[in-house]
Amino acid sequence: MHVPDGFLSTEVALACAVPAVAAVGIGLRRAEVDLDERRVPLLGVTAAFVFAAQMLNFPIAGGTSGHFMGAALAAVLLGPWLACLVLAVVLGVQAFLFADGGITALGANVLNMGVIGALLVGGLMVAARRTLGDGRQTLLVVSGVGAWLAVMAGAAATAFELGRSGTVPLATAMTAMLGVHTLIGVGEAAITVAAVSAVLATRPDLISAAPALRPVAVKRAFALLALAVAVGLATAAAPFASSHPDGLERVAIEQRFDGAGIERDAPIADYTFPAVDDERLATGLAGFIGTLCVFGLAYGVVTLARRRPVT
Repeated sequence: MHVPDGFLSTEVALACAVPAVAAVGIGLRRAEVDLDERRVPLLGVTAAFVFAAQMLNFPIAGGTSGHFMGAALAAVLLGPWLACLVLAVVLGVQAFLFADGGITALGANVLNMGVIGALLVGGLMVAARRTLGDGRQTLLVVSGVGAWLAVMAGAAATAFELGRSGTVPLATAMTAMLGVHTLIGVGEAAITVAAVSAVLATRPDLISAAPALRPVAVKRAFALLALAVAVGLATAAAPFASSHPDGLERVAIEQRFDGAGIERDAPIADYTFPAVDDERLATGLAGFIGTLCVFGLAYGVVTLARRRPVT
């Protein structure tokens, strides 16, 4: 669902950037107030895992692939506003380092894949607590349903932006995007539920959606282990991910507006290195570098935000 440069009009790109910047600003503010030094690594590790998981494209019907988005998982672990910050870091690194998603469309991508999904899941968690309580099954259901809805809402927002930009008729974009992302959302839900279930089984105190459980420190050893898992996924598994076009790419090809995209250079464009002949080795190396960059940037941004005086 990464929108490249050229797909959106200037007006639409700017209109999307405004709420995206606002959400990231609120996320920084929440980091100042809500995160103590012992929990900052959790945000960095979450960002690293989301980046690594997004590299693992999985095949769906019709020669199309999907990839994990991560807004729902981040919202469950960190709350909706910090999840917006996490997705902004991930998408920013992808855009500037790998040319995955446009620079001019970065605001739209943060809005579509981060803000909408995170706030949607956050709202569902509040509603579920009020009506169903804070039990394990409730959290897993909210995580799964929220993850699927986050993908569908992001796809609908992307279709609306494409339609408003005149890139493709709105009705055509909406039908095609929602159709292909229905199955991608199922994969998103399955991965999210599995991840939340694993956290509940091992470290339930890390779940921000479980207010009855007092958050405790994220020890350095745990953070390093979690980071190692993310690095391992990006390095060892990503080279074997599906090479089929993802949902937006497939829609663009079928509706014949793929030519509107503007290609640009980046340090590691398309997750490959020109000097590395082995494609899988190049992808693995890109995943290794990208995961560490995302972790370092997320950790650094939050650390700097927390050092600012709270007004």
